[in-house]
Amino acid sequence: MRAYLAMIDYGTGNVHSLGKALERAGCAVRLTRDPRQLAAAAGLVLPGVGAFGPAWRRLEETGLADSIRALVAEGRPILGVCLGMQLLAEGSEEDGDWPGLGFLPGRASRFTGVPKVPHMGWNRIRPQPGMRLLAGVEAGSFAYFVHSYRIPWPAGDGRGPAADPAAAPPAPGSGDDVKVALADYGGPFVAAVERGNVFGTQFHPEKSGAAGLRILRNFGAICGACDPGH
Repeated sequence: MRAYLAMIDYGTGNVHSLGKALERAGCAVRLTRDPRQLAAAAGLVLPGVGAFGPAWRRLEETGLADSIRALVAEGRPILGVCLGMQLLAEGSEEDGDWPGLGFLPGRASRFTGVPKVPHMGWNRIRPQPGMRLLAGVEAGSFAYFVHSYRIPWPAGDGRGPAADPAAAPPAPGSGDDVKVALADYGGPFVAAVERGNVFGTQFHPEKSGAAGLRILRNFGAICGACDPGH
């Protein structure tokens, strides 16, 4: 049986377009919340559109939060997209104070001091050298964003250096194992991140053209669920 990616079905939107993009990238995909299918998957994809609180409640109420923690602890790769990336982090300040899965440093907070919210449209990303998820994606490539909350960099700090990940210090307490790609909108924020077997993009790779497809293909290859000749 061909290895597949399990897209976690917890009632969020955006699963159709993301699934189609993964298929275009050469990956086999199953939309599921079945624990057996999640456990058998080569990698997990956590999509997300909407508000953090309701999404977090659905993950907890369905038992998916515990399943994700267990599989990631076993070494299963996971990719969070948009809100899905924020759910992989320490939490969010959106309409309250919410915990997250805690795999990544930082908490999501609302954009401040910017012309308008949400941050919507194309923006340049600057990957830190050596990122597996963004291998082959040039610094300054454009990605497509739609979000009102972001994880500042350094994590938890809305201030910091210019959006140059090579110059950005590690997040406090994060260790040197965290690599980020940054974008800038009212200050640097995390556009993409990886830490061990945990990966995330704040932007929508399925809407980000050739660069986005390359990122999805990279994740599929990391998992062994992507046809390398595709």
